[in-house]
Amino acid sequence: MPENCKKIIELKNVDKSFGGVHAINNLSFSIYEGEILGLIGPNGCGKSTSVNLMTGVYIHDKGEILYYNADGSSVTLKEQSVPNRAKLGMGRTFQTPKPFSDLTVFENIYTIAMLYNRTLKEAYKAAEEILKFVQLDDIAEQKCTKLPIEKRKWLDMARALAIRPRILMLDECLAGLTPSEMETSLDMVRKINKQGITVLFIEHVMSAVTKLCNRVVVMEEGHFMTEGDPLEVMKKPEVIRAYLGEDYKNGDA
Repeated sequence: MPENCKKIIELKNVDKSFGGVHAINNLSFSIYEGEILGLIGPNGCGKSTSVNLMTGVYIHDKGEILYYNADGSSVTLKEQSVPNRAKLGMGRTFQTPKPFSDLTVFENIYTIAMLYNRTLKEAYKAAEEILKFVQLDDIAEQKCTKLPIEKRKWLDMARALAIRPRILMLDECLAGLTPSEMETSLDMVRKINKQGITVLFIEHVMSAVTKLCNRVVVMEEGHFMTEGDPLEVMKKPEVIRAYLGEDYKNGDA
């Protein structure tokens, strides 16, 4: 990244083990303000674990994870609880959305917004604005159990937007969608990014990654492999061999 780009999160030599499994191994990379960063690699390479470490679901064993405020000051995330990390502006979605199933679409967003606004009136207004932004206002009163997968994933984004994030981490938000639904969802992610929100995008659909991301970081068995412009990275022999297969090199993926 250019020197004048500001970091928002930095991982420095991070390690995490689960019993005898070394899930994250000396991992280092940075996320910069305003970018859409793709985090790619095969299943089990540590992408979701990295997000879980950043957002506080897990605590890393070694190394350091820093969060940079807008003024450039840094916070050591290991010292912050999950709610504190959310208050710093760290939002995320999950591979499998889990909305409050007994609540309506609007109530799901409003419930989160109440925690991040000074008054109920402000929270209500914020929830209405988010609902329109993610194009779910036409089903505001629908119970979440009846939503198709695409709408559940958009609701997951909406709930994350309700915390007023500076960075939004999207964990396989395209999984299970049709090609047309994927395109619509990519447009939604672009729209979120244009609001000034940094995006970390985890995805296996490489065509989506190359269309959407400014930069990619490639992981291999829990550690950093390479990074750079998506199209350039996809051409690297080690990336083709390790993650994409020879078919992608031949243009079939």
